[in-house]
Amino acid sequence: MRRRTFFVTGGAMAAGLAAWHGWPRQAPLPQISTTMAEQDFEAIRAVVRPAPGEDPFVEIPWQTSLWDARVLAAREGKPILLWEMDGHPLGCG
Repeated sequence: MRRRTFFVTGGAMAAGLAAWHGWPRQAPLPQISTTMAEQDFEAIRAVVRPAPGEDPFVEIPWQTSLWDARVLAAREGKPILLWEMDGHPLGCG
């Protein structure tokens, strides 16, 4: 029967001992306020929102009812663009 000898490097042993003793202990994270003043919110909103005319996508009179879209398209003689997504409406998945 052969004798097997296992060698552990110093780094692996140090890592094992550190894990065993729970070192290094993580410092508690600082508490960050999640509130914002109303004027700060409005200032940031004004910067990030598109200016009028920059986003023509929102100017299209989209229909949320397929039946209403069919009636409108038939009345105006226009085609229908059906944009369909699978998944939750807040995140396609």
